[in-house]
Amino acid sequence: MALLITDECINCDVCEPACPNEAISEGDDIYVIDPDLCTECVGHFDEPQCVVICPVDCIPHDPNHAESESDLMSKYKRITGE
Repeated sequence: MALLITDECINCDVCEPACPNEAISEGDDIYVIDPDLCTECVGHFDEPQCVVICPVDCIPHDPNHAESESDLMSKYKRITGE
């Protein structure tokens, strides 16, 4: 399942550089996560780095993009070419 940044985001900019897939970018009002690039850090880390580093806890799972662990690993392999 991809992650989602909620409107509780304070635009602190710590999540964007923490994302190994470059799935996070600055949106109009808050940072946004591209669900096509988000693997919840599967293949890179044991837990999503944006969630770990977020000071306001505003990055839950995106219910509109449900994916299994194997789906996330397949996406990781597609993105990285591994």
